[in-house]
Amino acid sequence: VVRSSDKKAVLASVFKNTNIATSNLIDTLISNKRLALLNDVAAGYIQLYDQMRGTQVATVTTAIPLTSDLKTKVLAKVKELTGKEAEVKNIIDETILGGFILRVGDIQYNASIANKLDKLKREFTLN
Repeated sequence: VVRSSDKKAVLASVFKNTNIATSNLIDTLISNKRLALLNDVAAGYIQLYDQMRGTQVATVTTAIPLTSDLKTKVLAKVKELTGKEAEVKNIIDETILGGFILRVGDIQYNASIANKLDKLKREFTLN
């Protein structure tokens, strides 16, 4: 519905202080009608940048917001498990009832109360 030239003009004004590689990437996505992929491309670049810096994002899902003390403990545990520094992203999900779910890259550790209750339910239904 929106012309490519209009999209290009808007994005050029938004990203006016970027380098030539970013401008060329946006132009390529617009000319190939793939602008919807811009978010995925940006996420990929962020992941590559974090790998280059030796950092990662640890996603911690809890029923309540993390306190600064718990955040410090999570960062120490992630450093112990992976050997890399991490940034903590806290997601609040009241359905897990309590505990936490830690996800770092491909590693996931589920210590939620909901998960433990589900395991108990499966154990009782199998017997």
